[in-house]
Amino acid sequence: MDKAPIHPSVPAGGQARSSVAVIGLGSIGGVAAGCLRAADRHAVVACVRQPLDRLTLERPEGTVEVNLRSMTDPAMAEPVDWVLLCTKSQDAPSAAPWLTRLCGQSTRVVVLQNGIDHVARVSPLVSGATVVPAIVYYNGERLAKDRVRLRHVRGPDLAVPDDEDGRAFAVLLEGSGLSVSPNTDFTTLLWRKLLINSVANPLTALTRQRQMVLRRDDMRELCLAVLKEAAAVGRAEFCPHTSITAGDTRTGQA
Repeated sequence: MDKAPIHPSVPAGGQARSSVAVIGLGSIGGVAAGCLRAADRHAVVACVRQPLDRLTLERPEGTVEVNLRSMTDPAMAEPVDWVLLCTKSQDAPSAAPWLTRLCGQSTRVVVLQNGIDHVARVSPLVSGATVVPAIVYYNGERLAKDRVRLRHVRGPDLAVPDDEDGRAFAVLLEGSGLSVSPNTDFTTLLWRKLLINSVANPLTALTRQRQMVLRRDDMRELCLAVLKEAAAVGRAEFCPHTSITAGDTRTGQA
Protein backbone atom coordinates (compact mmCIF):
# COMPACT_ATOMS: atom_id res chain seq x y z
CA MET A 1 0.00 0.00 0.00
CA ASP A 2 1.24 3.49 -0.86
CA LYS A 3 2.01 5.67 2.10
CA ALA A 4 2.67 9.37 2.62
CA PRO A 5 5.49 10.95 0.57
CA ILE A 6 9.00 10.23 1.69
CA HIS A 7 10.74 12.70 4.02
CA PRO A 8 14.30 12.19 5.29
CA SER A 9 14.70 11.94 9.02
CA VAL A 10 17.28 13.89 11.02
CA PRO A 11 19.49 11.63 13.16
CA ALA A 12 21.05 12.56 16.48
CA GLY A 13 24.09 14.09 14.74
CA GLY A 14 21.83 16.74 13.24
CA GLN A 15 22.64 15.99 9.59
CA ALA A 16 19.60 15.20 7.44
CA ARG A 17 19.68 11.95 5.52
CA SER A 18 19.19 12.01 1.76
CA SER A 19 15.95 10.83 0.21
CA VAL A 20 16.48 8.14 -2.43
CA ALA A 21 13.93 6.64 -4.82
CA VAL A 22 14.79 3.43 -6.67
CA ILE A 23 12.80 2.91 -9.88
CA GLY A 24 12.78 -0.75 -10.86
CA LEU A 25 13.39 -3.51 -8.35
CA GLY A 26 14.92 -6.13 -10.63
CA SER A 27 18.40 -7.59 -10.28
CA ILE A 28 20.19 -4.22 -10.32
CA GLY A 29 17.64 -2.07 -8.52
CA GLY A 30 16.86 -4.74 -5.95
CA VAL A 31 20.52 -5.02 -4.97
CA ALA A 32 20.94 -1.24 -4.82
CA ALA A 33 17.82 -0.79 -2.69
CA GLY A 34 18.77 -3.67 -0.42
CA CYS A 35 22.29 -2.38 0.16
CA LEU A 36 21.08 1.15 0.88
CA ARG A 37 18.46 -0.10 3.32
CA ALA A 38 20.91 -2.40 5.05
CA ALA A 39 23.27 0.55 5.59
CA ASP A 40 20.29 2.60 6.89
CA ARG A 41 21.95 5.96 6.20
CA HIS A 42 19.22 7.33 3.94
CA ALA A 43 15.45 7.34 3.48
CA VAL A 44 14.78 4.87 0.66
CA VAL A 45 11.60 4.14 -1.28
CA ALA A 46 11.14 1.61 -4.09
CA CYS A 47 8.93 2.57 -7.05
CA VAL A 48 7.38 -0.71 -8.18
CA ARG A 49 4.37 -2.29 -9.87
CA GLN A 50 3.44 -4.54 -6.95
CA PRO A 51 3.67 -3.46 -3.28
CA LEU A 52 6.54 -4.82 -1.22
CA ASP A 53 7.38 -4.24 2.43
CA ARG A 54 10.43 -6.46 2.97
CA LEU A 55 13.43 -7.47 0.89
CA THR A 56 16.01 -10.20 1.43
CA LEU A 57 19.50 -9.52 0.14
CA GLU A 58 21.96 -12.38 -0.26
CA ARG A 59 25.55 -11.15 -0.42
CA PRO A 60 29.03 -12.46 0.35
CA GLU A 61 29.07 -10.45 3.57
CA GLY A 62 25.98 -12.31 4.78
CA THR A 63 22.26 -12.44 4.04
CA VAL A 64 20.13 -9.62 5.43
CA GLU A 65 16.41 -8.97 5.49
CA VAL A 66 15.34 -5.33 5.50
CA ASN A 67 12.13 -3.38 5.71
CA LEU A 68 11.47 -1.59 2.45
CA ARG A 69 8.97 1.14 1.77
CA SER A 70 7.38 0.89 -1.66
CA MET A 71 5.06 2.97 -3.84
CA THR A 72 3.00 1.75 -6.79
CA ASP A 73 1.35 5.02 -7.79
CA PRO A 74 3.48 7.87 -9.19
CA ALA A 75 0.82 10.32 -8.02
CA MET A 76 1.94 9.64 -4.43
CA ALA A 77 5.55 10.64 -5.12
CA GLU A 78 7.25 13.92 -4.26
CA PRO A 79 10.67 15.25 -5.31
CA VAL A 80 13.64 13.48 -3.74
CA ASP A 81 17.37 14.14 -3.53
CA TRP A 82 18.36 11.10 -5.58
CA VAL A 83 16.66 8.82 -8.10
CA LEU A 84 18.28 5.53 -9.10
CA LEU A 85 16.85 4.58 -12.49
CA CYS A 86 17.26 0.80 -12.67
CA THR A 87 14.85 -0.23 -15.41
CA LYS A 88 16.03 -1.79 -18.64
CA SER A 89 17.27 0.85 -21.09
CA GLN A 90 14.33 0.33 -23.43
CA ASP A 91 11.91 0.78 -20.54
CA ALA A 92 13.17 4.22 -19.51
CA PRO A 93 10.24 6.05 -21.19
CA SER A 94 7.80 3.98 -19.14
CA ALA A 95 9.39 5.47 -15.99
CA ALA A 96 8.48 9.01 -17.12
CA PRO A 97 5.47 9.32 -14.76
CA TRP A 98 7.72 8.48 -11.81
CA LEU A 99 10.49 10.80 -12.96
CA THR A 100 8.07 13.68 -13.45
CA ARG A 101 6.93 13.44 -9.84
CA LEU A 102 10.27 12.55 -8.22
CA CYS A 103 12.50 15.10 -9.92
CA GLY A 104 13.09 18.69 -8.89
CA GLN A 105 15.80 21.10 -9.97
CA SER A 106 18.16 19.80 -7.27
CA THR A 107 17.47 16.10 -7.88
CA ARG A 108 20.25 13.88 -9.22
CA VAL A 109 19.14 10.94 -11.38
CA VAL A 110 21.69 8.14 -11.53
CA VAL A 111 21.15 5.91 -14.55
CA LEU A 112 22.08 2.32 -13.70
CA GLN A 113 21.56 0.95 -17.19
CA ASN A 114 23.62 -0.45 -20.03
CA GLY A 115 24.44 1.73 -23.00
CA ILE A 116 26.55 4.79 -23.80
CA ASP A 117 23.92 7.53 -24.09
CA HIS A 118 22.57 7.79 -20.54
CA VAL A 119 22.39 11.59 -20.42
CA ALA A 120 20.91 12.12 -23.88
CA ARG A 121 18.34 9.37 -23.39
CA VAL A 122 17.14 10.29 -19.90
CA SER A 123 17.49 14.11 -19.79
CA PRO A 124 14.20 14.76 -21.64
CA LEU A 125 12.35 12.80 -18.92
CA VAL A 126 13.66 14.46 -15.74
CA SER A 127 12.31 18.04 -15.77
CA GLY A 128 15.69 19.71 -15.58
CA ALA A 129 17.20 17.42 -12.94
CA THR A 130 20.85 16.39 -13.22
CA VAL A 131 21.50 13.06 -14.95
CA VAL A 132 24.47 11.07 -13.65
CA PRO A 133 25.59 8.19 -15.92
CA ALA A 134 26.84 5.07 -14.18
CA ILE A 135 28.35 1.73 -15.16
CA VAL A 136 27.17 -1.31 -13.21
CA TYR A 137 29.77 -4.03 -12.78
CA TYR A 138 28.27 -6.03 -9.92
CA ASN A 139 26.31 -9.17 -10.65
CA GLY A 140 22.74 -8.92 -9.44
CA GLU A 141 20.22 -11.74 -9.58
CA ARG A 142 16.54 -11.56 -8.74
CA LEU A 143 15.61 -14.82 -7.04
CA ALA A 144 12.02 -13.92 -6.18
CA LYS A 145 9.79 -10.85 -5.93
CA ASP A 146 11.28 -10.08 -2.52
CA ARG A 147 14.74 -11.68 -2.76
CA VAL A 148 17.90 -10.69 -4.66
CA ARG A 149 21.50 -11.88 -4.72
CA LEU A 150 24.65 -9.78 -5.02
CA ARG A 151 27.94 -11.05 -6.34
CA HIS A 152 30.86 -8.64 -6.36
CA VAL A 153 33.31 -8.58 -9.25
CA ARG A 154 37.02 -7.88 -9.28
CA GLY A 155 37.34 -4.13 -8.94
CA PRO A 156 34.63 -1.58 -8.16
CA ASP A 157 30.92 -2.43 -8.21
CA LEU A 158 30.07 0.78 -10.07
CA ALA A 159 31.88 3.51 -11.99
CA VAL A 160 30.84 7.13 -12.51
CA PRO A 161 32.43 10.25 -14.00
CA ASP A 162 34.99 11.91 -11.77
CA ASP A 163 33.03 15.13 -11.32
CA GLU A 164 31.02 16.73 -8.53
CA ASP A 165 27.91 14.64 -9.18
CA GLY A 166 29.80 11.38 -9.57
CA ARG A 167 31.73 11.93 -6.37
CA ALA A 168 28.50 12.83 -4.55
CA PHE A 169 27.03 9.50 -5.63
CA ALA A 170 30.09 7.71 -4.28
CA VAL A 171 29.48 9.42 -0.94
CA LEU A 172 25.81 8.44 -1.05
CA LEU A 173 26.75 4.75 -1.26
CA GLU A 174 29.40 4.85 1.44
CA GLY A 175 28.78 2.10 3.97
CA SER A 176 26.35 0.27 1.68
CA GLY A 177 28.78 -2.45 0.64
CA LEU A 178 28.70 -1.26 -2.98
CA SER A 179 31.96 0.37 -4.03
CA VAL A 180 31.85 3.31 -6.46
CA SER A 181 34.85 4.44 -8.51
CA PRO A 182 34.82 7.97 -10.02
CA ASN A 183 36.90 7.86 -13.20
CA THR A 184 38.37 10.64 -15.31
CA ASP A 185 38.18 8.51 -18.50
CA PHE A 186 34.56 7.49 -18.09
CA THR A 187 33.85 7.49 -21.84
CA THR A 188 36.43 4.76 -22.44
CA LEU A 189 34.93 2.70 -19.61
CA LEU A 190 31.46 3.07 -21.15
CA TRP A 191 32.62 1.81 -24.51
CA ARG A 192 34.65 -0.99 -22.94
CA LYS A 193 31.54 -2.20 -21.09
CA LEU A 194 29.51 -1.89 -24.30
CA LEU A 195 32.03 -4.03 -26.17
CA ILE A 196 31.86 -6.70 -23.46
CA ASN A 197 28.07 -6.68 -23.53
CA SER A 198 27.95 -6.79 -27.32
CA VAL A 199 29.53 -10.25 -27.35
CA ALA A 200 28.63 -11.76 -23.99
CA ASN A 201 24.94 -10.93 -23.80
CA PRO A 202 23.61 -11.94 -27.24
CA LEU A 203 25.78 -15.02 -27.69
CA THR A 204 24.99 -16.50 -24.29
CA ALA A 205 21.29 -15.71 -24.83
CA LEU A 206 21.19 -17.30 -28.28
CA THR A 207 23.10 -20.41 -27.23
CA ARG A 208 21.36 -20.56 -23.82
CA GLN A 209 24.71 -21.20 -22.19
CA ARG A 210 26.90 -19.37 -19.71
CA GLN A 211 30.01 -17.49 -20.77
CA MET A 212 32.04 -20.70 -20.95
CA VAL A 213 30.58 -21.07 -24.45
CA LEU A 214 32.69 -18.12 -25.60
CA ARG A 215 35.80 -20.29 -25.24
CA ARG A 216 34.77 -22.38 -28.23
CA ASP A 217 36.83 -21.63 -31.33
CA ASP A 218 33.81 -20.82 -33.48
CA MET A 219 32.38 -18.54 -30.80
CA ARG A 220 35.74 -16.83 -30.40
CA GLU A 221 35.81 -16.00 -34.10
CA LEU A 222 32.28 -14.61 -33.90
CA CYS A 223 33.18 -12.57 -30.81
CA LEU A 224 36.14 -10.99 -32.57
CA ALA A 225 34.01 -10.09 -35.58
CA VAL A 226 31.38 -8.43 -33.40
CA LEU A 227 34.04 -6.56 -31.41
CA LYS A 228 35.71 -5.23 -34.56
CA GLU A 229 32.41 -3.92 -35.87
CA ALA A 230 31.43 -2.31 -32.57
CA ALA A 231 34.89 -0.75 -32.15
CA ALA A 232 34.65 0.70 -35.66
CA VAL A 233 31.39 2.40 -34.70
CA GLY A 234 33.07 3.92 -31.63
CA ARG A 235 36.03 5.18 -33.62
CA ALA A 236 33.69 6.64 -36.25
CA GLU A 237 31.89 8.61 -33.54
CA PHE A 238 34.98 9.96 -31.82
CA CYS A 239 37.31 10.10 -34.85
CA PRO A 240 34.90 10.93 -37.70
CA HIS A 241 37.69 11.97 -40.08
CA THR A 242 39.49 8.64 -39.77
CA SER A 243 38.59 5.98 -42.29
CA ILE A 244 38.21 2.72 -40.36
CA THR A 245 36.08 -0.19 -41.48
CA ALA A 246 34.53 -2.97 -39.40
CA GLY A 247 37.19 -5.35 -40.68
CA ASP A 248 40.09 -3.20 -39.47
CA THR A 249 42.17 -5.25 -37.04
CA ARG A 250 44.00 -2.34 -35.41
CA THR A 251 43.49 -2.05 -31.70
CA GLY A 252 42.85 1.01 -29.60
CA GLN A 253 40.34 2.64 -27.34
CA ALA A 254 37.16 4.19 -28.57
